[in-house]
Amino acid sequence: MKLPVYLYGHPVLRKLSEPVGKDYPDLSQLIDDMYACMYESDGIGLAAPQIGRNIKLIVIDASPLGEDFPECAGRRMTLVNPELEVLDGPKEVRAEGCLSLPGLSENVPRTEHIRLRWLDGDFQPHEEEISGFLARLVQHEYDHLIGKLYIDHISPIRKQLIKGKLNNIISGRTRCDYPVKYAPKKK
Repeated sequence: MKLPVYLYGHPVLRKLSEPVGKDYPDLSQLIDDMYACMYESDGIGLAAPQIGRNIKLIVIDASPLGEDFPECAGRRMTLVNPELEVLDGPKEVRAEGCLSLPGLSENVPRTEHIRLRWLDGDFQPHEEEISGFLARLVQHEYDHLIGKLYIDHISPIRKQLIKGKLNNIISGRTRCDYPVKYAPKKK
């Protein structure tokens, strides 16, 4: 099934996500569909709110970045009910983009050292300390589960400078090479 990516302005992107239970209907199919959507959209991560589901589910395939960021090599992860703890360290500023914010990229400060606890698609528990760009990617996707977007981490001045592009996304004047769902029109 081709899943559309919900774009900036859609209310689903600002809601808190609920935990996923073992009895969630067709969970393995949803995970497969999310990976397919992510690959078709040329993404490296996708959170369930981005496909209209407010559940704690993330898929990541960071392996295309492995040449530049060795910690990403071979990292394909299904994160069910992840719990994230940002660990101490300096903040690094790097460019981030998002399938829900097409055509935009902004420099975002993040601490690139985290502790992550999660269940995989078979509900097996995992815990790991993750550093570098992979930690940034996990934080970016995790933000979706708590109703945040990467633009919430940029300065008010930067946000004002991209306001026109954000309004274009909200109003449906932004086109994508992948299926999307725009914010509902205000009446």
